[in-house]
Amino acid sequence: MSLIVGVEFCKVDSNGRFKLPVALKTQIIASDDVRFVVRKSIYNACLELFTYSDFQKEVERLQENLNPYNPNAKRLFRRLTQANIIELDGNDRILIPVEQRTTANIDKDIVVVASGKYMEIWDAKTYNEIDNDDFDYVASAEALLSGVVKGCEDF
Repeated sequence: MSLIVGVEFCKVDSNGRFKLPVALKTQIIASDDVRFVVRKSIYNACLELFTYSDFQKEVERLQENLNPYNPNAKRLFRRLTQANIIELDGNDRILIPVEQRTTANIDKDIVVVASGKYMEIWDAKTYNEIDNDDFDYVASAEALLSGVVKGCEDF
């Protein structure tokens, strides 16, 4: 899959489903495979949504880079592959499993943030709190991207 971009605000119905926004769906669905994989983020209070094929690639990458005989690597692998396979239904809805909705405090309003090869699903209130904190994006970009991005001085 290519890069996914966009931020979409959605509603979760009483059954835990939300309609995949057309702007994201058109970037993702390139075949008849409408399966997705959802897992809890290890970094943030959100869920990560992969296409099934991209999640397979993620698992292969983990298997190549983590030693299965190292207890810490095995534990990390288990945590990163602890996920649910879900399908896009006939109305373009995705059902978020109840245990994952509970873990991420997802109730009614969500924000779906495309993050390159996957999407993050945030509870809207949590996302707004994090997005409106005092994080210094400029200082972080200078510290973390200094020397990484060539030609930035022209912008």
